[in-house]
Amino acid sequence: PAGSGCPMRGWALALLLGALRAGGTELTFELPDSDKQCFHQEMERGLKFTLDYQVITGGHYDVDCYVEDPNGRTIYRETKKQYDSFPHHTEVKGIYTFCFSNEFSTFSHKTVYFNLQVGDEPPILPDMSSRVTALTQMESACVTIHEALNAVIDSQTHYRLREAQDRSRAEDLNGRVSYWSVGETIILFVVSIGQVMLLKSFFTEKRPGSGGAGT
Repeated sequence: PAGSGCPMRGWALALLLGALRAGGTELTFELPDSDKQCFHQEMERGLKFTLDYQVITGGHYDVDCYVEDPNGRTIYRETKKQYDSFPHHTEVKGIYTFCFSNEFSTFSHKTVYFNLQVGDEPPILPDMSSRVTALTQMESACVTIHEALNAVIDSQTHYRLREAQDRSRAEDLNGRVSYWSVGETIILFVVSIGQVMLLKSFFTEKRPGSGGAGT
């Protein structure tokens, strides 16, 4: 899919992670605060697609998302979602628009992952959909291995996103702890100096004043 946005702030750092399956695309992109990023995909009528997305870093890990058909009709809209999945069968042929918005945030920079699966996965065997005989042991093993690999891909994607999200939270927590430690150190230093000066003033001997007339 092609992305579109503002020339400066709407530019997405799109990292193509690879089409792991036929007709599938995974993208991880940066979404600045008060900005929106849209992607476009041309599809035929009667085609099935599934959109999965998740916010990896930034703010409360939420984003607005909506999908429009070629006629400009909104077929999906969610606000401030951390993650979601949207399956749909296209009713018209043309360019579909997938938009992610962070316009409600004034300072939180987000990193968003989405996976767009278009069409049904083709059979691993050329004549598998039209054959009437039973699968051989070798063919059945191939199908089983293929399904297991797809499950592994899904699990790897899930754990990769969880790891990235947890790492971001850990780094954010570590930064807050560091700032708090520095603040406590400064406060202790100031209090220590104040106590030393206060105790010093208690034990400072005052000089007797000079005065009185001599005889």
